[in-house]
Amino acid sequence: MKSETFFVSSDSASVSVGADDLVRAITAEAARRGIEPRIVRTGSRGLYFLEPMFELETQEGRFGFQPEGTMAECVTEMFDIGVEARTCLGLMDDLPWLHKQERLTFERCGIVDPRSINDYRFHGGFLGLERALGMAPEDIVAAVTESGLRGRGGAGFPAGVKWSTVRGAPGDVKYVCCNADEGDSGTFADRMLMEGDPFLLIEGMIIAGLAVGAGKGFIYIRSEYPAAIQMMRQAIETARIAGWLGGDIRESGKAFDIEIREGAGAYVCGEETAMLESLEGKRGMVRAKPPLPALEGLFGRPTVVNNVLTLAAVPMIVARGAAFYRNYGMGHSRGTQPFQLAGCIRNGGLVEKAFGTTLRTLIEDFGGGTATGRPLKAVQVGGPLGGYIPEHLLDLPADYEALAEAGFMLGHGGLVVFDDRADMLEQARFAMEFCAIESCGKCTPCRLGAQRGVEVIDRVAAGVEPAKNLALLDDLCTLMKDGSLCALGGLTPMPVRTALYHFPGDFERAAAQGDIRWA
Repeated sequence: MKSETFFVSSDSASVSVGADDLVRAITAEAARRGIEPRIVRTGSRGLYFLEPMFELETQEGRFGFQPEGTMAECVTEMFDIGVEARTCLGLMDDLPWLHKQERLTFERCGIVDPRSINDYRFHGGFLGLERALGMAPEDIVAAVTESGLRGRGGAGFPAGVKWSTVRGAPGDVKYVCCNADEGDSGTFADRMLMEGDPFLLIEGMIIAGLAVGAGKGFIYIRSEYPAAIQMMRQAIETARIAGWLGGDIRESGKAFDIEIREGAGAYVCGEETAMLESLEGKRGMVRAKPPLPALEGLFGRPTVVNNVLTLAAVPMIVARGAAFYRNYGMGHSRGTQPFQLAGCIRNGGLVEKAFGTTLRTLIEDFGGGTATGRPLKAVQVGGPLGGYIPEHLLDLPADYEALAEAGFMLGHGGLVVFDDRADMLEQARFAMEFCAIESCGKCTPCRLGAQRGVEVIDRVAAGVEPAKNLALLDDLCTLMKDGSLCALGGLTPMPVRTALYHFPGDFERAAAQGDIRWA
């Protein structure tokens, strides 16, 4: 063995399956051999199906190892014969899972020590900010606009247009708010980036502040992400000490600072106006628009609200140019999207690809199909309010326009896979029940409509006048879609209607049997 440097993920998902135990096994075996190893705790590379794993640094690059049997046996074999061990995965950069991706936002995640600002800089960090400090604010906004970057939080609104509106709004106090209230089912990209490359988000927020004239930023993180909160707080303090945050950034005379705010875990606080209410110390309820947050946002001031992935894409755009980023993707969907593979899938994890790759490529080539080996029945894209896409539509390109044209949405890029055992009536009922539980109560279509939706679906399932109740359910969906104040109530009809349209047999079978579970 020529190297004694190991890399083990400290990502929450990795730790949950034994990454800390792996560190202890390496340390113990090294001590037994009189070796003092250097163990770097990184973020995750997104290969969750291989965790816990570790990497060994060699002159050829980093080799990965996935323990089989006990961790101690794997570590002992690795110390004995190095990369010839049975559990060696080969060079990490050559693994098809990583080699076939187009990693821009996550290029450093799993590579760097997320606690080291020097490691961040060594791997190209702060190049975008250094360039932005010498640019006119309008030129930064122009670069983001030209790149085609759209909000990765779900709505897909052009980031440059939002920034331009905030920049042009009157007032000398403005804010940048990062929405890290990641609550969609099957999504973990925000958490993974905050735990694995926190300085990237900090850099993106500073650039946003320079562009729009804001001196203060807030990161709203859900309380279910304690490791991400701790990592971001540590990174902010480190950046402040190093002069990248505060009253005189790198002696440029420009100022920006960031604070962390913990959310209480309400799904509706992923909606920007509810998040702003929560940031102000109020109950997280949506606001009617107008006014737009870009004009009257946090504390009534012009505010940029973007999510983690949107802001994390900015440093690369400024550092390498708008054309570089725009060269990825297709149509009006430019750049890359970190797709998250979850649910009943063999190889779960994160895959970053340019827009336009197909769902089939993501699920079959990267994901390896269903975890059970049974036929795939549906994939829900876009969180709990996203549509259920049947197997015969998996060749749809994964971009904003193609999915919208087919009646679906991309959302935050989460894909939750279901095999043929899934009951889509139950999933439709879950969507209505989820909305009823998570509704902030501000508007009637969402607050009451979702509860009535649960009751109507229960009557269909119980065989009570199914045709009449299905027609009523469709009317109710139209009312919620058109009358709700925000996306929570407005999008709940999507999973219900796509389940009805693509999987009518599940509703017909339940209605014919008069399932007493729903009576």
